[in-house]
Amino acid sequence: MTENTPFDIAHAAMEAAPEDDAARLRFYERLADSELFVLLTKEAEGDQVEPEIFELADASFVLVFDREDRLSQFVGGPAPYAALSGRAAVNMLAGQGIGLAVNLEVAPSAILLPEQAVDWLAETLGHGPQEAEAQIEEVLPPAGLPEVLVTALDTKLATAAGFARCAWLAGVAYSDGVRSHLLAFAGTVPGAEGALARAVNEALVFSGIEAGALDVLFIRDSDPLAASLTRVGLRFDLPEIAEPERVERIAPGSDPDSPPILR
Repeated sequence: MTENTPFDIAHAAMEAAPEDDAARLRFYERLADSELFVLLTKEAEGDQVEPEIFELADASFVLVFDREDRLSQFVGGPAPYAALSGRAAVNMLAGQGIGLAVNLEVAPSAILLPEQAVDWLAETLGHGPQEAEAQIEEVLPPAGLPEVLVTALDTKLATAAGFARCAWLAGVAYSDGVRSHLLAFAGTVPGAEGALARAVNEALVFSGIEAGALDVLFIRDSDPLAASLTRVGLRFDLPEIAEPERVERIAPGSDPDSPPILR
């Protein structure tokens, strides 16, 4: 029996509760986080790809699959494809009037996402965190946070392997009297700060919490704040990468900020 993928599970949860906005948001989050295999008409040329377009009535769709073997099953054999993240796929298609046909005919999670859904997801992912400065006065145990947010953070940070060693979730009081919650990363790889901040922002957005806020901070092990966080914070350990690889060839869609060019 074929094991269900995270996308399959999120799709099933959404289908089982069509009125549940949180389940629908988690489905779109899994889509954005998944590696997708885009069926191409021919092999990619540099950063230019030509997806196979599926025409249905008055709508057009790009065919994508969350596993390579599902793509091969749909085609009936080997076929050219580009592997890229879901967020890169929607960024590539946003504004093009093209939807996504996911796992068509090969999985229970088969679904047609119209162009409006693609544009909405691209816009939602484009809302990044904002920088601000504040003086921390007190660090407190986290309290009153919805369990759905804690679970969303745990799931999201599990996809950030090698970006940092760990993170602490804690309450915080600032010198101006404002109280909030803080996620502080330690052992962050230089240059990974932006990706981690966006990941936390997406966990907040897709958890469905209205008007929610979560501050993000990057600290050193020698920072005095680390001792307070260790004492009262909820710790998340990020997965390690046993053998980091140097990728010399940049595959189409591997950089979410520079999706492949649609031809």
